[in-house]
Amino acid sequence: MDDDKSAEQHVIAAAHHLVKALQAGTSLSNEVRRTLADLDIHLAAMTEPKEDETASLREIEGRFESAQTKIMSLQSNYLKIWDAGPSELLEYLQNVEEIQIIIVSLENMVPNKNRKQNRLANQAHSVLQIAMVRLQEEVINILSQSKQCFGHEYVSFHSCEEIDLIEDDSIEGTSFRESTSRAESEECIMDLVHPGVVPHIKSIAHLMFTSHYIQEFCQVFIRFWKAALREYLKLFCMQNISIEDVLSMEWICLNCRIKKWCKATKNVIAVYLPSEKNLFDQILGEFGSFSSTCFIEASKDAILCLLNFGHAVAIGPLRPERLFCLLDMYDLLRDLCQEVDAMFCENQGSFIKMEYQELLKNLGDSAKAIFLGLGNCIASNTSTTPFQGGRVHPLTKYVINYFMLLSEYCDTLRYLVVENSGGVIDALVRLDVSSEFSCPLALHLQSVASMLESNLEKKSNLYKDDSLKHIFLMNNIHYMVQKIKNSKMRTCFGDDWIKKHIVKYLQHEKSYERITWSPILSLITGYENSGEAVLKERCRNFSIAFEDVYKNQTGWTIPDIELRDDLRISTALKVIHAYRTFVGQVKKSISEKHIKYTEDDLEKYLLDFFQGSAKSLNHHWRR
Repeated sequence: MDDDKSAEQHVIAAAHHLVKALQAGTSLSNEVRRTLADLDIHLAAMTEPKEDETASLREIEGRFESAQTKIMSLQSNYLKIWDAGPSELLEYLQNVEEIQIIIVSLENMVPNKNRKQNRLANQAHSVLQIAMVRLQEEVINILSQSKQCFGHEYVSFHSCEEIDLIEDDSIEGTSFRESTSRAESEECIMDLVHPGVVPHIKSIAHLMFTSHYIQEFCQVFIRFWKAALREYLKLFCMQNISIEDVLSMEWICLNCRIKKWCKATKNVIAVYLPSEKNLFDQILGEFGSFSSTCFIEASKDAILCLLNFGHAVAIGPLRPERLFCLLDMYDLLRDLCQEVDAMFCENQGSFIKMEYQELLKNLGDSAKAIFLGLGNCIASNTSTTPFQGGRVHPLTKYVINYFMLLSEYCDTLRYLVVENSGGVIDALVRLDVSSEFSCPLALHLQSVASMLESNLEKKSNLYKDDSLKHIFLMNNIHYMVQKIKNSKMRTCFGDDWIKKHIVKYLQHEKSYERITWSPILSLITGYENSGEAVLKERCRNFSIAFEDVYKNQTGWTIPDIELRDDLRISTALKVIHAYRTFVGQVKKSISEKHIKYTEDDLEKYLLDFFQGSAKSLNHHWRR
């Protein structure tokens, strides 16, 4: 008889070891793990001696009262168990596990007419339920005390000041773009809680799982991390905003919000959520799909909040100033696609990936529409009055500085534009735009530049003075050439475009000289065989003409110093040489008092030209 019982105990022990070995497997389904956990408890209970049911019941009752006393003594304490230290929590878990074993032992006993067994079972279930509620509170307490805060580098963001595309001539060579490179958005796992508490939380999860309270554990775990992520988004002012709110925002305010959105999205997807998923896998990884399901449930509200804001921006008005923000958002999401696919690979997360891809497409479509519509925006910019002084027009500055910023997005634009290249190329053929660079992006940029030139030509016709018309066109084309030649945009326009436009502004320079100075120089040339009266008249007429030009053209502006000096030197060479020859000849026939200005006077006065401040000559006739 003893041998049979001993053999039975050996079989049970062997089965117990086998179950332990199976539980160590990593590819088991949730249902199999649950079955093995139940079997483990049953086998542990079966190792109890069953010589006498009554004696066994008394022994179980004694163990129950001991475990119940320890559990309830901690239950009555107003302090959390964790606050008393990890050892207290361990003791509490051990007693709860003892209640589990007692319940299984009572369930395995042969039913009898004695109600004591049922009473003990009911009491044990009640204590277990009380303990499960307490453990839910303990999970929240442990997480709250051990939660780690992200460093300042994960919550700071760039200034929200808007770039002035018109006045800022220092844009070239400077990137104002939010950095979204793969290197900076590379996944970074951080500890969301102190690593030392992970085993304790995991022990609670395991105990609640084996007690069939895993759903209750998941509820508090999800609720805590959902709230934590919501608080993190508040640092970036990313509370839920309606589409109407976004569409009604002033651009400066919206621009600021978009920059915060970019920082928040990058931090959440590249850092926060991978760290959260890592923690969920540590705690719940052994329970099958519970880990991924809980992670998706805890993170979906925050992700959808970010995506909804992005959708609201994407459907906004297609104005040029919005392009750079849309491209920043598009590049950021495209860089983070792999992270999103990895985190939401389960079926439950497929809706998040679909929303993410839809936003990516909408942002790309809106950005492309704005980019391809730049020419129409330029064409619609009309003027009724000429721009003062013939300076570089604000439209020219805006468009060219816009190009400088676009140079940071060439790869993205090339990808977006190629999808609609046919229409772009057809338009360029009609505009007779040619280039050694035939990619759609380069051709489109050149078409925009051509539309700008056409617009400037129309604006130049507003000037009544033809000389000023050429100064205006010379200034603006020179500005275009210099900015493009010394920037990344040079690769899109090519050397042929640059050479062609250098010739253009030099032609306007020559036209200015011809229109302005040819009539004046004609007064002091071709005077051979003229009489004294004619020479005196020529001297007077030349002085009057020069004074008129001086009064007008000192108020004109050539902002580029090198261009201004070149034109002054070119003009001086022609005017001074002709005047020197004229004066040398007329001195033989008329008195010097009829020659109002010397060569040095003219040379000095020519230096006052194109300074943007009109002056008059009050030189008295020589006596």
